Amino acid sequence: MAGAYGGPEVLSVIDVAVPEPKPNEVRITVRAAGVNPFDYKSYSGAFGADPERLPVRLGVEAAGVVTAVGADAIGPAGPIAVGDEVITYSAPGAYAAEIVVPAPSVVPKPDALSWEQAGGLLAAGVTAVHTLEAINLSKGERVLIHGAAGGVGLVAVQLAVARGATVVATASRAKHDLLRELGAIPVVYGPGLADRVRAVAPEGVHAAADLVGTEEAVDVSVELVPDRLRVATIAGHERGARAGIKLLGGVPGADPGTEIREAARLQLTEAATAGRLRIVIADSYPLREAATAHRRIMGGHTSGKIVLVP
Repeated sequence: MAGAYGGPEVLSVIDVAVPEPKPNEVRITVRAAGVNPFDYKSYSGAFGADPERLPVRLGVEAAGVVTAVGADAIGPAGPIAVGDEVITYSAPGAYAAEIVVPAPSVVPKPDALSWEQAGGLLAAGVTAVHTLEAINLSKGERVLIHGAAGGVGLVAVQLAVARGATVVATASRAKHDLLRELGAIPVVYGPGLADRVRAVAPEGVHAAADLVGTEEAVDVSVELVPDRLRVATIAGHERGARAGIKLLGGVPGADPGTEIREAARLQLTEAATAGRLRIVIADSYPLREAATAHRRIMGGHTSGKIVLVP
């Protein structure tokens, strides 16, 4: 947890008592917890620095084994029992050895996924689903996805391809082979990006998703997409607001997409179970090295998800 506002150096691991679950709650022994940009932003001051919020318990998603259930513990897929292997999202305080969460946040873990993959599935996954819904992507269309090799991006690419869309994906050259494997047409970001997109999609693109938050991503998107309501950002909110595109997420003025994200959880686990969704893990760190994991993700150049393990 973070006992102060600042950089990763403010993080520490402490021992706390884990309560028994109340009605419609579940206790889970955590096997893996996903690391997301929201985690470090929550103590960096990006969302304000109210001292009343301290200490900040970190994490929003985890995978593990149910060790106790309260009365009437029923999740989106049905009753939950001790011994079930599950994923929980949203799960505040998921950076832990054990957590107690509301039963409605708990879904079955697909057998096809490792603990690390399961722990990193849902936060990125529901964000990807929300983004594609927000830009109204349909079969036969062409979509530009910025930050395509990140945790959200790799899921968005696969879901867009599964919809029958042609995906133009921005990433550094080292990540192009992976994006091609997933069915995308990769292009390098940086100066001249709009021309490179035109070269691979001469008939134009119908929609765009900014998953990285750079001014370039927003500027190139509004240059290439005729309808600004078919451009969305999950990270470039200030520039996106000035450009008149859709703002997604939990910040003021953005669409949180709550119903879409909640419904997406079972859609994602079903896709993973059927082998239609590949979860790429960039690296895993012990829970006590959360600060190192945060420094890694703050660099913005990982391919896939970073997770914490006991």
